[in-house]
Amino acid sequence: MKQNKEKSPLREALASLIPFLKRAFYFSLVVNVLVLAPSAYMMEVYDRVVNSRSHTTLLMLTLLVVGAYLLLEALEWVRRQVMHDAGMKLDKGLREQVFGAVFMARIQNIPGVGAQALRDLKTLREFLPSPGFLAFIDTPLALLVLVIIFLMAPALGWFAVAGALVQFMIGVINERRIREPLLAANRNAMRAQTYADGVIRNAQVIESMGMLGHIHKRWMERQQEFLWQQAEASDHAGTNSALSKLVQSLLTSLLLGMGCWLTLKGELHGSGMIVASILGGRVLAPLVQVIGSWRQVEGALESFSRLEGLLKEFPLQEKGMSLPEPTGFLAVEGVIAGAPRSPVQILKGVSFRVAPGGSLAIVGPSASGKTTLARLLVGVWPAMQGKVRLDGNDIYQWDKEELGQYIGYLPQNVELFEGTIAENVARFGDPDDEKVHEACRMVGLSDFIETLPKRFDTQIGDDGSFLSGGERQRVALARAVYGMPKFVVLDEPNASLDEAGDAALLNAVKLLRARGTTVIVITHRLNILGAIEHMLVLVDGQVQRFGTCQEVMEALQSQSAAQQQPLKPKPQG
Repeated sequence: MKQNKEKSPLREALASLIPFLKRAFYFSLVVNVLVLAPSAYMMEVYDRVVNSRSHTTLLMLTLLVVGAYLLLEALEWVRRQVMHDAGMKLDKGLREQVFGAVFMARIQNIPGVGAQALRDLKTLREFLPSPGFLAFIDTPLALLVLVIIFLMAPALGWFAVAGALVQFMIGVINERRIREPLLAANRNAMRAQTYADGVIRNAQVIESMGMLGHIHKRWMERQQEFLWQQAEASDHAGTNSALSKLVQSLLTSLLLGMGCWLTLKGELHGSGMIVASILGGRVLAPLVQVIGSWRQVEGALESFSRLEGLLKEFPLQEKGMSLPEPTGFLAVEGVIAGAPRSPVQILKGVSFRVAPGGSLAIVGPSASGKTTLARLLVGVWPAMQGKVRLDGNDIYQWDKEELGQYIGYLPQNVELFEGTIAENVARFGDPDDEKVHEACRMVGLSDFIETLPKRFDTQIGDDGSFLSGGERQRVALARAVYGMPKFVVLDEPNASLDEAGDAALLNAVKLLRARGTTVIVITHRLNILGAIEHMLVLVDGQVQRFGTCQEVMEALQSQSAAQQQPLKPKPQG
């Protein structure tokens, strides 16, 4: 059965809000009738009270209009609450998909998606109970009011239609004038925010080398461009909003004048001219409200467009069939790969195998593709061609929530999270104290933890900011070996370690191997080879050497000696 490629999770989520829209529309019917209560009160006072001079009539009419005001405000609150609940339902239905899409976009190196996508969801959620959106719900009721005006006098109806057309044209012009500058302002705001986030992350480097002035100047250039475009959009929106209100005021007064003229001609009777004037104002009220809120409307449309594109590109992944616990047999089969969304090939036909419980050191010069290979081995990045298989299964397609407990990964750039040491080591699941203590002992972290006031419950700050580089690396290493996984990939695990840390790492690798874990270590420092069985040399994305550590080291030494031996001159003869 073919899947519908045009299926949009966002549109489906919005379609589920139809019951809320119906309820809001029913309340709007009553609200739009009650809005006319002050005008009706004024007419009744002139027609009944002034002529009859009845205090009782005045009191009753006043009580009625006060009750109408109270009911009006209550229904307005209920209507907003209904749409607020609709916004919360939208958020609840999409938050998992949006978070998952943001996560996948970040893995594939798409910049600036994370915070913006979450802001877009917030924008849509808050737009639903806004006056601008409620004005859209009121628009069909304005057509009903227009029909009433036509029934009173066709001439008044056509005059009201002319006013509505003028108002509509103002809205079209408004949309065309502010759309481009507003979109450009939003894009530049995102760039300025992304740049500012990067500056904040590198505050220590900027401060130490006196770069703040130059960095601030560059940020201000981007910020000023965003502010200028936003001001241009605001100017256009303000001008058109004022013009829209002017048309509404003029139409109300002109309808009163035309109604009076029709009354003098005998085509309209009683207080019809006042009623027509009041109803004419109600015809244009929703359009005026929409135009006045157009910046918010445009922002919601832009958020909708971005979110829809993101959710279509990164749909919620369906869980595959449950697979048995892996033994750790790794097979890399003719892998050609690069960074996601990049046509550049970093790995070029890499193949090798590691038996369960085996160990492999991957070495090579910088930019040879070692970190790219590490990301493929744990299923973070896909391959252009070929497969990385764990126990015969494509590791990229394997459900990571199911596989994660059997995988340990230490990336080159250590990433910790705000929380306690125990929470970070236990991968933010329910910490198993015994497993947490064991993992910390394996990497030589226990003595350091015992010096802390709260020991394992010590908060480490955002990204482990309260820890030194070596301590952060050991915590991340403890997280990788937590629960004794079946397959562990360590990318430069000793980059920030001292001599004691190197010894602890060597011991951890030996313990992992002794318990049957398959261990892959990517390193520039060869002192860890004492705990590793096999070695792979990666050069320019290709396997240059593969074998036992002793065989590969001997081959490399022989190659180096041959390259250093001077060439002998050929004998003359």
